[in-house]
Amino acid sequence: MDEFNADRLIWARKRSGLNQIGLARAIDVDPRAVRAWETKEYEPTEENLNRLSRALELPVKYFFKAPLAGPEPSQASFRSLSKMSATKRDMALARGAFAFELSKWLESHFDLPSPDLPDLGKGLDPETAALALRQYWGLGLRPISNAVHLLEAKGVRVFSLSIDAREVDAFSIWNDDNPFVFLNTKKSSAHSRFDAAHELGHLVMHRHGDYDGRTSEKEANDFASAFLMPREDILAAAPRFPTVQNILQAKKRWGVSAAALTVRLYKVGILSDWQYHSLFKKLSQLGLRSNEINDEARETSKIFEICLSDLLKQGITLEKISTAISFSVSDIQELLFNLAVFSIKGDSKTTTPQGKRPDLRLVVSNDE
Repeated sequence: MDEFNADRLIWARKRSGLNQIGLARAIDVDPRAVRAWETKEYEPTEENLNRLSRALELPVKYFFKAPLAGPEPSQASFRSLSKMSATKRDMALARGAFAFELSKWLESHFDLPSPDLPDLGKGLDPETAALALRQYWGLGLRPISNAVHLLEAKGVRVFSLSIDAREVDAFSIWNDDNPFVFLNTKKSSAHSRFDAAHELGHLVMHRHGDYDGRTSEKEANDFASAFLMPREDILAAAPRFPTVQNILQAKKRWGVSAAALTVRLYKVGILSDWQYHSLFKKLSQLGLRSNEINDEARETSKIFEICLSDLLKQGITLEKISTAISFSVSDIQELLFNLAVFSIKGDSKTTTPQGKRPDLRLVVSNDE
């Protein structure tokens, strides 16, 4: 493509958290110029292209490739949209656009697991939907050892949403029949794990765009709780006389926060109203209701581990991947942040993989 792509400029600006005025100031031009570039009134000069490249930390050729297929706000399952600024929302969506491009590149080099998510949005309540999905995947009722690995094994593309914003938890979206989940991996491990199950709930229950905000969020929350902590397993293994101390110990079985386990104990009838409110009061007093003890190992990506390891053996570095898709290395690092160790470096010569692409198949045991 030889023409300047205005859509790519828009996504790059949003991914940097800038509005048109902010970008204009960053490159020392009149805001009307940025507006004209984005509306395709005219193209930036070579000098301004170089300024854009430096300010947005992207190679010039990024702006001359095919359009990025980014998500629309209405397609994404943002949890706290009412509390989220437009800037943070647009940053998250732009990360989605960049992730779609990286995912396409990976799919051109590896046969990634195909999506295997049933449509459970046909009148099922969240508890039933969670049990139905466990049965469909043959998981039984035992705790899930790694939610990220499970999602990836079932064809969900999991990426990091590395944004310093308390109101940005996670979101999910379908793109070209592929399910994507974006996790804010700067949150605690238990928080991210619950977010992964929450977004899975959206993917299987709200697949056809029937996302209506508060009601859908509650359904996804209830789904995540039931999926991670099945009623039968809670009744069998949870403490009979819950205290803050034994809840902090018991939560490790299901990999959830003390607050999430307390809510679940109440929902399944183990806690009375008085016990529930008393425990939450004590959790709040100890600062454990909103600030979780991060004592669980963070769940990382098996897909990225396998892909990056295989690419390293071929001499394909992060720098070479970024060159191939015209991103910066930092863009890829942010999409993998806390999901993978990006230690691919070096200058060894390589060629594009030939022949059959590596066939990735993640095996999930019934224990999950």
